[in-house]
Amino acid sequence: MKLNTVDAWHQLLKTRNTDDLDLLLSDKVVFHSPVTHTPQAGKIITSVYLTVALSVFVNESFNYVRQIISDNDAALEFEVEIDGILVNGVDMIKWDDEGKIIDFKVSIRPLKAVNLIHKKMGELLQVAG
Repeated sequence: MKLNTVDAWHQLLKTRNTDDLDLLLSDKVVFHSPVTHTPQAGKIITSVYLTVALSVFVNESFNYVRQIISDNDAALEFEVEIDGILVNGVDMIKWDDEGKIIDFKVSIRPLKAVNLIHKKMGELLQVAG
């Protein structure tokens, strides 16, 4: 049965149950972070990055403000306030015919937000690594 990828992603954010990432991500997924220079390939590293990102980004102010969805792609624009800085970003998600995510790209703005996320993600990735 094909996953409804966007609904599954929203449910994961709502529950913050990162165990569901295993079902949602393809083994060949590639993750593009706004704070790394190279794409991160594979389910394990993508799971680590997304788990850390959820702990940094998802708070009571996190909100998707716009969604553009096609057959196998979605662009989900979000806003969140972190440490007094308004972060505006886009999750760009591509999935395969089974609904498993094969490409996940995050872009954020403004520069203050990029610097803040770089610091917070870096601290948590050192602990996770």
